[in-house]
Amino acid sequence: MQNDTNTDRARRYKAYVSPLGTTQIHLRNPNIIAWWSAAFPGFGHLLLSKYLRGFILFIWEIVVNVHSQLNLSMVYTFEGRFEQATSVLEPRWVLLYIPVYIYAIWDSYRTSVDMNKEYLLADRENANFINFQVTSMEINYLDKREPWIAVMWSFFMPGTGQLYIHRILTAFFIIVWVVIIVYQSHALEGLYYLVIGDFPLAKTVLDPEWLLFFPSLYFFSMYDAYVNTVENNKLFDSDQRNFLKQRYQDPHFKLPLNLVKRNR
Repeated sequence: MQNDTNTDRARRYKAYVSPLGTTQIHLRNPNIIAWWSAAFPGFGHLLLSKYLRGFILFIWEIVVNVHSQLNLSMVYTFEGRFEQATSVLEPRWVLLYIPVYIYAIWDSYRTSVDMNKEYLLADRENANFINFQVTSMEINYLDKREPWIAVMWSFFMPGTGQLYIHRILTAFFIIVWVVIIVYQSHALEGLYYLVIGDFPLAKTVLDPEWLLFFPSLYFFSMYDAYVNTVENNKLFDSDQRNFLKQRYQDPHFKLPLNLVKRNR
């Protein structure tokens, strides 16, 4: 049982179950984490459950990108209008954007490498942790869930996949920003006119500067929901295995020699 005092407690825990979600450390590919930070600063840190850093970098990306008109410049570049792409850029904001963008990639990669080391130590220590929380605000517990269901809900509405696996902070953050981005980009209006066949008006109402934020957030929501569902299932299996071993297995029990050889 996890102890809140500084003595008589394990040095590392693989997970922490709280009313706001299940936070755990597990092995990650640092290159994938860095790639998500390159796709959108903050995403790599959110995958690592570094929420404060992730939220700060995400909001920074939105604010500085909009003020520098970087997305608008990218739209003009895709259309081959290179002079306009250069002229719309605000250099005072672009120069602020570059170092933080590089930092987000570097820090997420470095943190991922460090947390992999911490996980190996925590897994070897294999300390017990609280796996069930009942409070006046919420109930959370380890349980097995279907990864494809988490992806499905994120496909229909980004953030709901995180709600399905009880990642409340990430779910709230994603849902709020999806609403803001969809509203600012007029994406639903454009979709409406597209459905009724008014293609020129559908293109006119869209704000491409804000619309470019949406694909990264949309696919990140599905990826994050899938990965964390899989890892939560692994954590549940590990916790259940430890419980059965400690409660029911005789410490002096040894597997038959021929069974050990067969498993090898």
